[in-house]
Amino acid sequence: MGRIIASIVAVIIGIMAVSVSHGQQTLNPPGLDAHVSRFLNNTRGSWNYLNVPYEDGKILYDLVLKGNFKHILEIGTSTGHSTIWLAWAAARTGGRVTTIEIDKERHEAALENFKKAGVAQYIDARLGDAHDLVPAMKGPFDFVFCDADKDWYIKYFRDLRGKINLNGCFTAHNVLGWNSDGKRFVEYIKRDSKFTTYIEQGSGEGISVSCRITK
Repeated sequence: MGRIIASIVAVIIGIMAVSVSHGQQTLNPPGLDAHVSRFLNNTRGSWNYLNVPYEDGKILYDLVLKGNFKHILEIGTSTGHSTIWLAWAAARTGGRVTTIEIDKERHEAALENFKKAGVAQYIDARLGDAHDLVPAMKGPFDFVFCDADKDWYIKYFRDLRGKINLNGCFTAHNVLGWNSDGKRFVEYIKRDSKFTTYIEQGSGEGISVSCRITK
């Protein structure tokens, strides 16, 4: 009798494990789109601390979906607006976002925003200095979004260049208008023969999109 009971318990545990496994693999859970969309619409125009504008967040979302990108890195979380757009897309591609923020207060605010938006499970949020963390990232990555210190953009790209998959993209914010460092970065990356680069106007602040075309 003891063996029979043990066998039944084992079967039940096995069924539960399969059920959990399937649950973890569910893409775009029911209701997530409506929840995230409502959160982003309700908070539109209220983001500070140099978060990306709504229009630019939408561009990031569209780029991730178009490329079916899964391994996503963000440099510069701020309080999480762009991260939420990226994570929303990742929920649909089966991906995950790793994001880095140096400021503890902004990092903690971002964590709360991820929960409110319903996308926390798709995000690995790290508190630290990207100057140290980025070179140590193993990769590879399908998609990188850089929105940190503009004068370090070239260095971030150099650190990650060899870790970007074929057809993967390195994107950077604030490359138009007032930012001379952003313009200098675009001039630099356009000379890289392994990448093709174009600019998304979006809100007018500009997002450079550089995608790897050859190994």
